[in-house]
Amino acid sequence: MLKDALEDYYHFLRIEKGLSDNTLQSYNRDLSHYLYYTEKVLEKTDWNQIRRSDIVGFLHILKDDNKSSSTIARHVSSIRSFHQFLVREQLVNQDASLNIETPKKDQKLPDILSLKDIEALLQIPAATPLHIRNRAMFELLYATGLRVSELLSLKIGDLHLTMGFVQCFGKGSKERIVPLGNVAIKAIETYLQQARPTLVKNKKDDQAVFVNQHGRPLSRQGFWKILKASAQTAGIKKSITPHTLRHSFATHLLENGADLRVVQEMLGHADISTTQIYTHVTKARLKDIYDSYHPRA
Repeated sequence: MLKDALEDYYHFLRIEKGLSDNTLQSYNRDLSHYLYYTEKVLEKTDWNQIRRSDIVGFLHILKDDNKSSSTIARHVSSIRSFHQFLVREQLVNQDASLNIETPKKDQKLPDILSLKDIEALLQIPAATPLHIRNRAMFELLYATGLRVSELLSLKIGDLHLTMGFVQCFGKGSKERIVPLGNVAIKAIETYLQQARPTLVKNKKDDQAVFVNQHGRPLSRQGFWKILKASAQTAGIKKSITPHTLRHSFATHLLENGADLRVVQEMLGHADISTTQIYTHVTKARLKDIYDSYHPRA
């Protein structure tokens, strides 16, 4: 019965809430741990048997396992949302997750690339169709701050190069319009004219912008491998992830005087507090510069 209620909840999230596959997978990971704890550790058979102390005990286990505060906070959010669903569907008599405190998230500053590293990464020789594609992807990411999932889901019709913008669908399928710079536009046009037709071959009905060597839509794993290899070729020493270009985009904009609200809009953040982390990054970088160059620092 415990698992049946979870399956109903996933169906609710998918059909009625319209959440993306990535978000659903995140809920599934968190609640699978919670279900295991409930069934195997507590040996409960009904969600009505769960008490607030049981949930607190589960969170203590996560803490003892050295899970980060952000991971624990995400579990709290998933559990709270699930128990609210149980109450709403009248599957339980009371909400056991009420008054469960969410731990404060560790404020970890995002890793970014220096302008020198960005230049090195973007100087990909246009030797093959795949190199041309890679250059276009990196230029587009750095020009717009798109999430990798947004980049890889782009369709040909989402590109409005003549007008200088790209249309994308972010978390919760929210649409936003992000401007493109001339360098990115040129890289994308070169890819569309010289590389993509070679890659798609006879699959011209496929509307995905970025495709692999077989003409199929590029996967997240494929992009990760490309980025890692390109960073090594460029001589970039620091660890780099697909989100690094998004972080770099936002930080470099703010360093050059962009308005925080504008950056929030381009990143697709629902809450400006999420965007404000980048102001902390710029302040930290200013402090590093001061310490490095001021004679009395």
